[in-house]
Amino acid sequence: MRMKWPAGPFGMVLFVTVAGCGGPAAVRATPGSPAPATAAAPATPASPTPTEDDAREPRRSDISWNGGGDPFNALVVLKDGRRVAMHYRRGEGLYEQHSDSQAEGWTRPRLIYGTKTEACQGVHLRAFGGTVTAIADFGRYCADGEPPMESIAAVGVGDLSRWDHHLTRSFDGWGRVSSSDGGKTVTFRRNSFTLRWSRDGGFSE
Repeated sequence: MRMKWPAGPFGMVLFVTVAGCGGPAAVRATPGSPAPATAAAPATPASPTPTEDDAREPRRSDISWNGGGDPFNALVVLKDGRRVAMHYRRGEGLYEQHSDSQAEGWTRPRLIYGTKTEACQGVHLRAFGGTVTAIADFGRYCADGEPPMESIAAVGVGDLSRWDHHLTRSFDGWGRVSSSDGGKTVTFRRNSFTLRWSRDGGFSE
């Protein structure tokens, strides 16, 4: 059924068609009349952008590797459940991140040692109680098999907010590290060469 209303104050005539069978009425405005208002769709809340502090996985090295394993990234788990990870960044150096025992996220990457030389294969992490040690090497042509030019020994303790590092130049790199007292003292070794670290005095030749 089509009904006609008298002209309104603006001289417009509105025709309304009523649908049969009790259905909803279809409203049609004459040309020049304002369009019927429609309900706005509810806004979808924007998803929060994750930050590095909220990351569920540590940042990875930006150096590609075609062989087996993953020598440019390392991770160690402490007895209390905390995790420590290290990785390289091209032209920047060696970075560290750690997470708590509940794995609620990783800390922002912290630069342990800065250098523009190439990273040699391998970041070696070990934990002795609450002490974490790292060995990493750098060299101008290390990726081509040349020996390291910069050999790093690093140690972190406590909440891991501070790391000590020691640089040895023109050296083949530290081969292994050990501790006999739960991490109070640490010894890095390469053949007959040794480097010692203690919680009281730090690094000593």
